[in-house]
Amino acid sequence: MKTLKKIVREDNFLSLTGNLVIAILGIAGFALLARTLSLEVFGEWVLFVAAGSLVEMFRFGITNTGLIRYLSGADEKARLKLIGSNALISLGATVLVALLLITSKTLFPEAILNSGYNIFFTWYPLLAFLNLPWNIALVVLQADRKYAQILALKAVNSGLFFLVILINFIMLDLTLTQLVIALLVINAITSLMSLILGWDGVLLINKASRDTNKTLLHFGKYTTFTLIGTNLLRSVDTLIISLSPLGSAAVALYSIPLKLTELQQIPLRSFAATAFPKMSKASVLNKVDEVKELFYSYSGALTYLFMGISLFTFVFADFFVLLISGNQYLETDPETGFNVVNIVRVFSLYGLLLPIDRMTGIGLDSINKPQINALKVFVMLVANIIGDLIAIFIFKSLILVAIASIFFTLLGIWLGMYFFNKEISLSYREVFRSGLKFYFGLFNKATHNRYETFVNIENSMKS
Repeated sequence: MKTLKKIVREDNFLSLTGNLVIAILGIAGFALLARTLSLEVFGEWVLFVAAGSLVEMFRFGITNTGLIRYLSGADEKARLKLIGSNALISLGATVLVALLLITSKTLFPEAILNSGYNIFFTWYPLLAFLNLPWNIALVVLQADRKYAQILALKAVNSGLFFLVILINFIMLDLTLTQLVIALLVINAITSLMSLILGWDGVLLINKASRDTNKTLLHFGKYTTFTLIGTNLLRSVDTLIISLSPLGSAAVALYSIPLKLTELQQIPLRSFAATAFPKMSKASVLNKVDEVKELFYSYSGALTYLFMGISLFTFVFADFFVLLISGNQYLETDPETGFNVVNIVRVFSLYGLLLPIDRMTGIGLDSINKPQINALKVFVMLVANIIGDLIAIFIFKSLILVAIASIFFTLLGIWLGMYFFNKEISLSYREVFRSGLKFYFGLFNKATHNRYETFVNIENSMKS
């Protein structure tokens, strides 16, 4: 019983549980919307979410990664200044984004109205201010490794919106605009919760100093690009498809396998959220061996886990498509000629590559090399865009868009390991060995063994 309580309170478990709950609610809500909205309207919703995610990478990417890194080794006085600077810079970025979107809609109303992004340009400026406090709270809580509070905030936000979608599916017939208004109200409630509980640090804006502003902005000029680039690696496919002759219907079809990749992303986001503060603290304290040990352990554990997830997704691709979107997407679409199930299977192979790619990026940021990580992501993004353009405009194939994801991720793994190895000498073999060690450690904790099993296997691997 004590072992179970210890596991439940452990950082990785709380982070994984939080992301699992949010992903289930998100995928379930996505499935209900796919069944409720027409193909064209559903495509507009996908564009609203994709564009919003991209902009939020800019708004919060400026300071989030830097705040987590520097809070890891900060005293109380420096901590207040850093949190205040984070709030101040995030507010400034939100004002800038809102002004740009409002100005664009004012100057080009007809073009935006006919683009599929009208809902985004109309409502996101307001959403940006309403979700600001609770998004600031998330990064402060992550830096402090308070994963139970993170789970509470995300559960309120995602849970309430899923409830709206469920009620709409059962008895209402809300328009897309009404759904967005409901989203605005729910984000206001979540932000109010974070303000009342004092988790966001907005009231510490007056503690911001020129030095801490400069520190976060210097680190953030690289991590902002990295986060935007990482988001674009996921969303540029949708963006290019939406601007191509394939149109909103193809966006809706492609969004289904993209949504299913979130099943693969759940453990990746969860472990990454706990790995970065630990690796950053070890780096700040100049504990190089600990940084390497954490990298090996997380990379190896996630790689083995993703082998199982990818195999499961590949074998049961039909079931997942049926679960998410219904029978209408199981067969090849007669108008576009695209098969969603086949795209899901390609993405299951892509998922195998994600752990090491993600962990090399986290490793570079944690040892204060965000510029190298930004370069890595930039090269991957360029490769992805070239692949997408060839797949869409020359071959007119969505499955080739998915295959391009495999190639740019392989490129990212090679670049990440190359650059990280130049800073900290690494071994591919140690990644897989440490992954086994991680799982045998969990097994021994659960069964109260004294590591005899792993020691025997470890010795055999060395010999």
